[in-house]
Amino acid sequence: MNSTQIAVALWTLVHKEIKRFTRIWPQTLLPPSITMTMYFIIFGNLIGSRIGEMDGYSYMDFIVPGLIMMAVITNSYSNVASSFFSNKFQRSIEEMMVSPMPNWVILTGFVLGGMARGLGVGLIVTLVSLFFTRIEVAHPLLTVFVVVLTAALFAIGGFINALLGKKFDDISIVPTFVLTPLTYLGGVFYSISLLPAFWQGVSMLNPILYMVNVFRYGFLGVSDIPVGWALAAILAFITMLFGMALWMLERGKGIRS
Repeated sequence: MNSTQIAVALWTLVHKEIKRFTRIWPQTLLPPSITMTMYFIIFGNLIGSRIGEMDGYSYMDFIVPGLIMMAVITNSYSNVASSFFSNKFQRSIEEMMVSPMPNWVILTGFVLGGMARGLGVGLIVTLVSLFFTRIEVAHPLLTVFVVVLTAALFAIGGFINALLGKKFDDISIVPTFVLTPLTYLGGVFYSISLLPAFWQGVSMLNPILYMVNVFRYGFLGVSDIPVGWALAAILAFITMLFGMALWMLERGKGIRS
């Protein structure tokens, strides 16, 4: 395939993925906004008023970046995991595999579709947060950069989950037992400076901590960890997972029975 054909194939796949989740927006876009509204009310207004300040900011302002990031992570991951596994279950992925499309185009198309949903939900949550607090972004370019990287990372993770899954229950195991705990322990609702030294060290093993902190730094200008290290870690994770996903796809891992 030449570059024009590759571009058309990639756009077609991305467009299909975007239409897939926008067509059923009451199931894909509305629930996250309602859930995050409850977080803002319960944690931000009710509990936050009793906590006071965190790292020099009101508790509501402190948790807003973490909640936005949590929505981006969850939806980027789940969109690709459910979409690709559905294609695999229906055997339609085999048609893509035998087409002239390079495997990296298939992978990139699904990842971009997942990113679109994650970033779309993140934007909705950001707009919802304006009803509860006034958002000031200290570093706009960094904020956009890290949220795009995070959406890409977890979209790739969802792709790998779908490749490894053998039944529909398998694609819910990782979000339930791995992703959710790591997100809650990733500094969304607290600063790790409040933890004892040992648990601060343990928290550094959580990759989500790096993303939440860089994103919070983009908004508020405060972070529990060096921003440069965090960005390097995110880029390393993306490179490693993308290479792993492409290697698995090229060898038909999880596709060929």
